[in-house]
Parts: sequence; C-alpha cells; structure tokens
Amino acid sequence: MNRLIPISSKMKYLGLLGLPMFFSDAVIWKLLWLFWLFAFVEIIGTLPKQLQGLQQLFCMPYIYIAHGFRLPDKNSHQPALRYSLPFHGQWTVINGGVDKSTSHSWGLPTQRYAYDFVILDENGQSCSGDKTLLQNYYCYGKDVLAPADGIVVDVKDQLPDSRTYGNGSVDHAAKDIRGNYVVIRHADKEFSAMAHLLPRSVKVKVGQQVKRGECIAQCGNSGNTSEPHIHFQIQDIKSFFASAGLPISFQNIYVERARNYDKFDPRTAPERDENDASTIQRGYIVANMAFHEVNGTMDCE
Repeated sequence: MNRLIPISSKMKYLGLLGLPMFFSDAVIWKLLWLFWLFAFVEIIGTLPKQLQGLQQLFCMPYIYIAHGFRLPDKNSHQPALRYSLPFHGQWTVINGGVDKSTSHSWGLPTQRYAYDFVILDENGQSCSGDKTLLQNYYCYGKDVLAPADGIVVDVKDQLPDSRTYGNGSVDHAAKDIRGNYVVIRHADKEFSAMAHLLPRSVKVKVGQQVKRGECIAQCGNSGNTSEPHIHFQIQDIKSFFASAGLPISFQNIYVERARNYDKFDPRTAPERDENDASTIQRGYIVANMAFHEVNGTMDCE
C-alpha cells in the first residue's frame, strides 16, 4: 500500500487528458478519464488520516468560539506552571516557536505552540548510516519524560512504528496522526501531550500520578511522521483535536544555536530573544539544566 498510494496519487492526474470527452465521443478520451479512479485508491488507503484531518477541520470553529475568537498567545496566556523538557540530554528543536514565523502549525489551533525534537550530531544529521532503518536514528528508543507533575488522562500504546524512507516522506499506512501518545493533566486547563512514541513502551496508565522527570515512554516513529522524534505540546483540554494549544513556559533550560542546522533543515533558523529564557524555537539545541557546574560548564541532564 505504501508503494501504491504515491503512484496512485500521481496517476489520477492523467485523467486530465480525458477532458476532451466533454466535446468528443471518441472512446480514447473516456478511457483516459478513467484514470481519476486512482483517486479512490489514495482515499481508501489514507482514510484514517483523512478522517482525523476532517476532525481537526470541523473542531476549529468550536475552538475559536470557545475562546471568544481570541486564542491564547504569548502575551495573553498566563501559565499555571513552568515545564521541563520531556527528555534527557541535548536535543534540537526542528519545529516550533511562540509566534507565527516559528510556529509548528500556526493554522492548526491545537498544534500552534507544539514542538518537534530530534537529536542531531555535529554535522547536523539525525541518524548514522541507512536512513530507512529506525535504529540508526539517534533519538530512537530514548526515554520520554513527564514535563511536570500530573495525572495521566489518556494513553495509546499499541500502534506500530511507521516506516521511514529517509527523504522526508511519511508512511501512508499510519492509522493515527499522533501514533502512540500520552496525555497528562497538570493543572486546570493545562494538559501535556507527547506523541510518536515507541510501540508498547508506555510505562503509565490512565489515572496514574506522575512526577516531573519520570520516564513515561520511549521515543519512536509511530503515526504521521517522516522520522523518529518527540512531538510535545501543551493544550487547554484533554482532546487533541478540540483543544487550543498553549504557549509553553520552560524552567531551568539550556539553549544554544544548533551548529550545521542548515544541513538538516534548509529553512533559516530565526534569531532568538536572549532576554526570554523561558521560550525556545526551531534551530536551537535545548536541554534541562542541572543546578551545578562541572569543569566550568553547565551540566545538562
């Protein structure tokens, strides 16, 4: 199916060659028009994701209405608490920020302030060797941590990893855009969501209390994703589709511009406001800081 869908998505456009059928009775034009039937292969093969896309679309008016057409932003939102990064060590932000120019998905209210994290080496690469092998990605299988104290309210754990093709393409067989995920309630109207988790790696269950920094799962490649990474967001209700994304205020984090980031992402990494220590954005290495120094440098954990 993964091979068939990309082919079908291109073949359907050959149906344009059949447009003369509206002006001619020649059989050849009618036969060419039949190429549009390939569109049904694409629709059926990607139906679960398409349905979720429609769900996001239909929820958007509700989100705007529920917030009086004024969605939370970095100036209006007052966070109930500050969050830690959901991982150990140094990772790189490859999507995300607190304004439209750096946003993960500004047009999707739920994911407006979401972040995607991977581990990059000094050459700006996220894996070593064959890019079609998940095990070659530096972040694959790494621990995913609770970003703050809270109660687990939603979990999915049984979806398989999606295939990775090493060229930015996604696996069309994914049944849920989130893949495996954990949602934690931290405060009134503040929920965190971590997605694309490794199959059967989730260590928590609904109703369980978790502590900041507690391991809750491992990083995988489940869902609508081109390569292993952690998708992290804060939202105002439990629902992934009907919530408004919230700007995330981080505490005690280390931030440094990523070296050779342009070798991973051709987009220019924007300048960061050095006076705002609580926010992060695309193109920067980030880590949770320990509160002591080792050999004159901050020790990140």
